[in-house]
Amino acid sequence: MPTLGILNGGGPAPGLNGVINAATLAARARGWKVIGIPKGYSNLIKGNTAACHELTEAAVAGIETQGGSILFTSRANPTKKPEDMAKVVASLKALGVTHLVSIGGDDTATAAMKAAAAMGGVIRVAHVPKTIDNDLPLPNEAPTFGFETAKQLGALLCKNLRVDAKTTGRWYLVTAMGRSAGHLTLSMAVGSGSDLAVIAEEFPPGPIKLDAIVAIVERAIEKRAKAGHDWGLAVLAEGILDRLDPAELKSKVGTLEPDEHGNPRMSEVDLGRVVRDLLTPRLKAKGLDAGFITKIIGYELRCADPCAFDVQYTRTLGAGAVEFLADGKGDALIALVDGKILPLRFDDLKDPGTGKVRIRRVNIDGALWKQSLALQAR
Repeated sequence: MPTLGILNGGGPAPGLNGVINAATLAARARGWKVIGIPKGYSNLIKGNTAACHELTEAAVAGIETQGGSILFTSRANPTKKPEDMAKVVASLKALGVTHLVSIGGDDTATAAMKAAAAMGGVIRVAHVPKTIDNDLPLPNEAPTFGFETAKQLGALLCKNLRVDAKTTGRWYLVTAMGRSAGHLTLSMAVGSGSDLAVIAEEFPPGPIKLDAIVAIVERAIEKRAKAGHDWGLAVLAEGILDRLDPAELKSKVGTLEPDEHGNPRMSEVDLGRVVRDLLTPRLKAKGLDAGFITKIIGYELRCADPCAFDVQYTRTLGAGAVEFLADGKGDALIALVDGKILPLRFDDLKDPGTGKVRIRRVNIDGALWKQSLALQAR
């Protein structure tokens, strides 16, 4: 009997349970056994197969509209050590897994690529991409699942904060999650009617100076002040931190702890506070006395109940992943493009320079960014 394993990797995103629900139902309908693998690759690396359990129709009933994941998640990275990858393969074989659906973002996709190669065709893998950052290179600008829910909730939170800004006469500096791309920042700002969005992509290649960020916010405050508004809301992309001049980053922010995949933990840094501290004396020198509140918005979005779009999207992807594997195929990323399930080869998504999955960034020549500039206090 074929046995399907399902696991999540990386940070949460709305819709994880939708993939698990649909993949389980689709596999069980084919007579397959389904094994839920909790906490990503963590238990597999430890050889803790006892933590894994069978998923039935009853076990996944109704979970598709719920946030979070019944299988939890972790950032355990099996690609760091050959022995860890070997343990993953051995654990999957011990569980009798013949097919694997992995759910995750760019790092989990990279791990899935290497796991598929290490398995040597013994176990076939289908990877379902997720990230609220929307930074995986899906064709035709198809969104990653969870992004639509995150931007809807993020825009609502910014809208509420902007009303508070108007009522109390102050500025909010919001840092939006998005390690490598500014999609969420842009959507939250435009979707809430906010006054400014600053993303890393708008700057030329190379290190970004903090002064450049501060100057953009400063001019927005001046422009609104001249129009009689002593309040506003600016959304700053977390990914700017990754592009800051290394010397400035260390002096203003300090050394950032890396996660299991070697990425700096930027979500713990309040970029708005750094900008505020540099901006306040500059404004006072010009006779402008702006009050500031800084906020980081990110973790609030990741385990929200998925919107109808993401429920439908994730269930389609989950069922599509099983159909792909049942056809005797494997080792691909499952996308929904133009209303059809489209398997993408892992190798076609690689960045030849890094060997990792390419990052999809905001297209600053595209309409979304260009037209947003006309709506901002620039």
